[in-house]
Amino acid sequence: MTESRLLSGAVDELARRTHLPVAFGGLIDGSGVTRVTAFRGNRTPSLYGLSVERDRGLGGRAVTELRPRMARDYASAKQITHDYDTYILGEGIGTLLAVPVIVGGAPRGVLYGGVHGSWSIGGVAAAPAVQIAERLAHELAERERALEQARPTPEARPEPGLSAVQQEELRESYAELRRISSEIDDAGLRQRLHDVERHLAALSGATPAAAPRTDVRLSPRETDVLACAALGSTNADIAGQLGLRESTVKAYLGSAMSKLDANTRHSAVTAARRLGLLP
Repeated sequence: MTESRLLSGAVDELARRTHLPVAFGGLIDGSGVTRVTAFRGNRTPSLYGLSVERDRGLGGRAVTELRPRMARDYASAKQITHDYDTYILGEGIGTLLAVPVIVGGAPRGVLYGGVHGSWSIGGVAAAPAVQIAERLAHELAERERALEQARPTPEARPEPGLSAVQQEELRESYAELRRISSEIDDAGLRQRLHDVERHLAALSGATPAAAPRTDVRLSPRETDVLACAALGSTNADIAGQLGLRESTVKAYLGSAMSKLDANTRHSAVTAARRLGLLP
């Protein structure tokens, strides 16, 4: 399961178990910034794009101190900086809880629970939030160990300089770009995203086989579906991610497999990577 899905599941569980009206969370990227990407219960788009630096805001303090932090009256809280008031107050959040996700003694993300207006978040909500953060940390650690221990096959061998984890993250990023592109009608913007996709494919270091076929042309939707399938998504998962019917997903997979002379989705993904159509 991808990191984004593990995070999304944790945010869902946080909302369900704590009964806090707003739940959101993010993982820390290579630059040390927490990119908030999962949201539940928000009334406005104000939280979208929230990126939290270490020691900044409530989440940044939680990351620095490696312990949960709470602001009962966020707007007037003096123990934190207010770099992100536009996001938090824009959503109308008055009380906020931030719990760090710690893997191997190092912060890997933050889970947030909030209330519109002012409300005292006691142990009834805080304790489950800490448990959920610990579970997410365990799942992330298990995922990283599994990827590191996985023996690469000759067909999907990470190139020198890219670990198994980095290769998987590259493919997740590529698939996410395909999903975003599928939702955009602007042809110019889609082309720009396509250029970024080609760059990611080049970064993967995939080397085409000798004398590769040059007549294979996958449609954007076939590529969208195949990119999701490359991450192990089921037809139902792909349908939900791309806003398609499951029968339509099967049709796109079938046409892509036909073009790539593949009998299974796995062999179709392998062929597409060999031809440089997927990273």
